[in-house]
Amino acid sequence: MTMSAGDLARVRFAFSPLWEVAASVRVLKEPGSNPLHRSWLAEVDQRLRRSTTDLSLLFDLVPTPTKYLPGFLAPTPSTQRPTLAAELEDLRAVPPDSVRAMIENAGRPASDPVRRLHADPGRELHRLARAIEHYWKLAVEPWWPSMLDLLEQDARYRGALLVEGGTTRLFNELSPMVRWRDDGLQVTHRYLSGTQVLDGRGLVLVPSTFLWPTVFSKFDPLWPAALRYPSRGVAALWTPERRTAPDALAAVIGKSRALLLTELSSPRSTTELSRRTRMSAGNASQHLTALRDAGLVSVRRVGRYVLYGRTALAEALLAQCD
Repeated sequence: MTMSAGDLARVRFAFSPLWEVAASVRVLKEPGSNPLHRSWLAEVDQRLRRSTTDLSLLFDLVPTPTKYLPGFLAPTPSTQRPTLAAELEDLRAVPPDSVRAMIENAGRPASDPVRRLHADPGRELHRLARAIEHYWKLAVEPWWPSMLDLLEQDARYRGALLVEGGTTRLFNELSPMVRWRDDGLQVTHRYLSGTQVLDGRGLVLVPSTFLWPTVFSKFDPLWPAALRYPSRGVAALWTPERRTAPDALAAVIGKSRALLLTELSSPRSTTELSRRTRMSAGNASQHLTALRDAGLVSVRRVGRYVLYGRTALAEALLAQCD
């Protein structure tokens, strides 16, 4: 991947809900090759079995082994933190001729749902978007606030590497499959080879929770080039450390509220806290409201999500109980 000075000046990070959908489908189709996601796989498999929505088009578009993913399924993010709704608008706006060309470039037999998409992209892209929305609610959205927090932490970490060691350190620590050379990036792919020359639009770095241990490159001319790489710390996301509330704090504010405070080492939603503590969502919400009223919890909205975090007073209380 040959990069000019202009390309380097336009390197940026972005997060992509739609990419996480596509990458997670790959994990579901190859569960034996993805032991890192075992606990997520077990829960999502049950959720999908109970669903009656037809997801065949989405699953058929994600090949295994992954040789070529049609670019329209995961456009390069145009902003740092797009919503799923915004990315689905980009998906629905892909020109029909481009959709057909990407399907043909896959170089594999098409299923009946994919053939229908090829025949009528305008109609079938809307159907695909609805299927993705349903899949998202079952398989990704319950974990998305924690996933987004993890991805943001990764981007901050990579930014610090850039400050400390420049471009070489930033790229060389993305993955063992990525190395900076004098004339650009060398990216090792299992099924692809050749040289790509960027066109001055830069490179978007997209950390992903479902990508380990590989990387994905995107060079479709409709979008800026993208390099998707595995985020740090994914194992802790699916199998969080079981925390124990300090006895002294539990004696003062109650065991459930003390447990919620210990789980707020990073901002989390009510849904995520419910899952991690095994409380019902309603019970967790009541306790969080009481903690907020006492000045121990802060609240902020990120898009559709309400995230709770510890205040300085809560941090001081926990420090005293260590």
